[in-house]
Amino acid sequence: MTGINRDKPVLGENLTGRKNKHKYEGSILKMRTEHASPVNYFLPVGDQEIEMNALIGHEIHMLFTGQIHCIACGKITKTSFSQGFCYSCLQTAPEASESIIRPELSKAEFDIARDLDWARKHDLIDHVVYLAVTSELKVGVTRHHQLPTRWIDQGASYAIRLAKTPNRHIAGIIEVFLKKYFADRTNWQEMLKTDGKTDINLPEEKKKALELLPPELQKYSCIDHEIVSIHYPLAEPPQKIKSVIFDKTPEIEGILKGIKGQYLVFNENRVLNIRKHNGYFLKIQY
Repeated sequence: MTGINRDKPVLGENLTGRKNKHKYEGSILKMRTEHASPVNYFLPVGDQEIEMNALIGHEIHMLFTGQIHCIACGKITKTSFSQGFCYSCLQTAPEASESIIRPELSKAEFDIARDLDWARKHDLIDHVVYLAVTSELKVGVTRHHQLPTRWIDQGASYAIRLAKTPNRHIAGIIEVFLKKYFADRTNWQEMLKTDGKTDINLPEEKKKALELLPPELQKYSCIDHEIVSIHYPLAEPPQKIKSVIFDKTPEIEGILKGIKGQYLVFNENRVLNIRKHNGYFLKIQY
């Protein structure tokens, strides 16, 4: 992977000759975030980062070079699987195991995992089951140290901790129970359209959710009742969303209108999911 390069020309006919001051190139990863009001976003490009909040209201040019680097092994892959893996790592890397999507399938406590050392550090630690308001009220699971990052990545406006467990498997079991009553996925288009306002009473919903659990799971209930509110640098939510991806549109340019979740919102209601393009090698200038 290559970091910033200010000597190479940026490809693309309509970019030639532009006198932009800043040029970056490298494989991108999902945006790093800081919980502030609004959220601060940083886009990793190679070994550099771009402060994305500072670019809101300005024109950005992004060019996909055709190279994709696996985020696990770094090798070039023709196709990205599960947000950034080559096919081999999809089948073998612990970061791509089935328990990432379905935590109830984690068997690390039985010493069964793709990589036990990795599992001990990531599965056999405290996990949090939470309720969050994204496109609607949803239930989710994450490692304790991933909050509030997980909520921000999902575009949640409000969230509350529901339960705290000693491992990923138990957290997943709680989520499975609650999926009968709450959504467990975010409708990303509706999430982007919402303005962050809600009439949902999170403490009351938490109480209802805990009462739905059997006694052996209720004992993991979290006594922290804080409601975390998250504000995003997106003043005007898009209403007619047009999703753009580098596989179909290698060159994307326009005025950045705002950011929410892991989505860049451009003029003309165009939306780019950065996380979907983990490992894509881009040339960026602004």
